[in-house]
Amino acid sequence: MTTLNRPGAPDGHVCGIDAAMEVIGGKWKVLILWALHEHPYRRFGELRRLLPGITEKVLAAHLREMEADGVVRRVSYDEVPPRVEYSLTEDGVRLNDALEPLAAWGRERRDVGGSRP
Repeated sequence: MTTLNRPGAPDGHVCGIDAAMEVIGGKWKVLILWALHEHPYRRFGELRRLLPGITEKVLAAHLREMEADGVVRRVSYDEVPPRVEYSLTEDGVRLNDALEPLAAWGRERRDVGGSRP
């Protein structure tokens, strides 16, 4: 997913959050990061089972985008039948680590039953 250049921002990003959101934007990308963190070196079908509700089309598109962004590694083995595994790159691990405080905030919010006054 490419962010269109914004006026006044030479690279199209207003701030670091904007640049990060370009990589993790969408409903499923952070969940794909989580799944590959919790279950490294997964095949496509295994990832799909870890993410109930995601379609094959969306998973394939997101994996391609995340590979192009350098956060997911795709390794294709020359075997019969063909085997492809996905894992996080070093940047993907760093991104997942950066998202951990957000996950903690979400768990805390969920555990108290929603927003606080």
